[in-house]
Amino acid sequence: MMEFNILQFLDVVFLQMDFFGMREGPLGSPDPWIKGIIPGCLVMIGFALLLNLFNSGIRKKMVDQVKFTRITKEVRAWQKERMAAFRSKDNEKIASLNKKSSYMNKMNMEMMQMNMRPLMITIIPLLLIFYFVLPTLFSYTVAISPVHMNIIPGEWFELTCSAAKVEEGKYCGQENELYLWAWYFLASVGLSGIIMRVTKTQMNLG
Repeated sequence: MMEFNILQFLDVVFLQMDFFGMREGPLGSPDPWIKGIIPGCLVMIGFALLLNLFNSGIRKKMVDQVKFTRITKEVRAWQKERMAAFRSKDNEKIASLNKKSSYMNKMNMEMMQMNMRPLMITIIPLLLIFYFVLPTLFSYTVAISPVHMNIIPGEWFELTCSAAKVEEGKYCGQENELYLWAWYFLASVGLSGIIMRVTKTQMNLG
């Protein structure tokens, strides 16, 4: 399953550096409206839930789910049959299935367009909320992880506070605190699949 929403755009911007001159450092405020790790953690989950519901609502209105499901099943069945033919080295079957390639590519393209259409409506307001509203309401860190989660090298994609950041004392109170955007990312990933299943707005691309 591939999901198109704000999360897929967050990894292409500098989340903890100067972003078009708006701010330098992690998203968040030194004097947030919502104070404390536990309230921040819970309220951020609420924001992730609401934003995902908004995204799913727009998708439900704009995408013909019956047509989308039919195309998905058709493309998947063709892909499965083609893969089986390759494994069995059935050249006659492969040649027969390859004749449908252009049609299936067209169907895949239509599926992608159906997925992208609601994204074009939701991405701007979601980004505005994420960059201007949430950093005012929340501190730099809103949760604590039992382990560090900084797998990707470099400082621009850190999910948890490092010992060096704690020593600086600017954004973190203790090591392994989760940054505002990182907790939103994890909460949204955890909730989006459930919400899409409940609202029947899965974005499968076959």
